[in-house]
Amino acid sequence: MILPAIHLPLLLLLVMDMGGTMPSARAPPRGCYVAEEAGERTFRCSQAGLVAVPLGIPNDTRKLYLDANRLASVPAGAFQHLPALAELDLSHNVLVRLSDAAFQGLGNTLRYLDLSANQLTSVPAEAFRELQIQVNLSANPWRCDCALQEVLRWVRLAPGTGAGIVCGPSARPELVGREFLSLIEEAEMCGSGRGGARRGTDAALLVTMGGWLALVVAYLVHYVRRNREEARRPPKPPPPLPTRSEDSSVLSTVM
Repeated sequence: MILPAIHLPLLLLLVMDMGGTMPSARAPPRGCYVAEEAGERTFRCSQAGLVAVPLGIPNDTRKLYLDANRLASVPAGAFQHLPALAELDLSHNVLVRLSDAAFQGLGNTLRYLDLSANQLTSVPAEAFRELQIQVNLSANPWRCDCALQEVLRWVRLAPGTGAGIVCGPSARPELVGREFLSLIEEAEMCGSGRGGARRGTDAALLVTMGGWLALVVAYLVHYVRRNREEARRPPKPPPPLPTRSEDSSVLSTVM
């Protein structure tokens, strides 16, 4: 609708009352800036004192650096408005929790994720199931349980970072301080799932074989005892020979 010329001064006064400028896109938080690195749109918020994922990240961002802040969690859909995001750095925060939908919407683009040097003891495997990523999980106090093993089935570890996945204080006492990859090479941490099912099958087979062996041993013991008891019994006397009566002899002679 075209405003009459008489209304234009009123509109200008309204704009001046709003601060002299028309509404604009949200500006990046203090300490954050947009850059072009190797031809890719990059948004850097390193050491910016953030306690939450910031707003104002350009939608075409390819690389996002949120490292060295105070992020304690990543909520569901925190990055779903970034359809081009390929690299995400969340290292050196205080992360203790990830939503199982933390990386929702990034399944087709995200290729690298850095979660190192946080306070993670466990992360939901569901958070990674739609992703084809390389991830750095080192320098966290991991619980070293089945949940972590499931995560490693869905991701590829960044080269040289596997040795940094070490069991923390929340793990079983005998596991604290050990490298998790060496543990799962020794034995499965899960009772079911890939590998765990095979272990369950092997255990069932061993139980079955043990049952058959017990039956064989029981039969042999019974057989030996029975033979010993029969050997201790006195021999039975031979049966008496049959005798013929005199009447039978006379009858036979007459006939």
